[in-house]
Amino acid sequence: MSAIDDLPPLSDVIRRHELSARKSLGQNFLLDLNLTARIARAAAPLEGSIVVEIGPGPGGLTRALLALGAKRVIAVERDERAIPALEEIAQRYPGRLEIVEADAMTFDPRPLLGGERAKIVANLPYNIATVLLIDWLCAEPWPPWYDMMVLMFQREVAERIVAREDDDAYGRLGVLSNWRAETKILFDISPSAFVPPPKVTSSVVRLTPRPHPEPCDRRMLERVAAAAFGQRRKMLRQSLKSLGVDPAALAAAAGIDPTRRAETIPIAGFVAMARELANMLAEKSKPE
Repeated sequence: MSAIDDLPPLSDVIRRHELSARKSLGQNFLLDLNLTARIARAAAPLEGSIVVEIGPGPGGLTRALLALGAKRVIAVERDERAIPALEEIAQRYPGRLEIVEADAMTFDPRPLLGGERAKIVANLPYNIATVLLIDWLCAEPWPPWYDMMVLMFQREVAERIVAREDDDAYGRLGVLSNWRAETKILFDISPSAFVPPPKVTSSVVRLTPRPHPEPCDRRMLERVAAAAFGQRRKMLRQSLKSLGVDPAALAAAAGIDPTRRAETIPIAGFVAMARELANMLAEKSKPE
């Protein structure tokens, strides 16, 4: 019996179902149910909540979410080998676990939510973690279909998510993440907690959507951030040339010194430049 329920230990589940982790799927199984429970508690309150979990594998986090009160868990799993193990959890928690065999990169959970908002809680496969996060942050309309994300990343990626101006890790991901959400690294998890152990430390990050981010066109914000950080060692008057407008005029119109570099610009500055870029491109497109 485990620490959180009367199901078998995860090591037994993995052995019985021959669930050796596959590198091609970015799998690193977290077997310590005390740690999975800690991740689940970070998404509190769970009572009455719908949770979308990506890549549950043998179901350690799934079990913690259900044991700690989630009304319903939608578990999205690409690896067909894990489905029988998850079905055993579904039998233990009747009517509360919905198993979806699908690729998270193309799966849209919204039709399953019945109009309710969900929480996203996951030990994400490292090889798709950033892509999934960006997709969720780019959700339209905003506020999105979820009200919280509690996600595990490599420590290096977690630092990029929470980074702000003048941080070494500050970049495009930090601009997008902190424009649309409040971000925080909650705790680290040692490689030794996983099977197989990854080569890096992992971090659990909580992202809470901002109901009213500073208004701007998201696509323009992404373009400005991509250009600025694409040549982060150069001044804005040089790095923003790829945007198709006068970079010095763009920065000045946004109230920013064009001799500054990307890593010194706060998110509000990028938002201001995104708004000015939209205005300048609209002006350029007008017929003579």
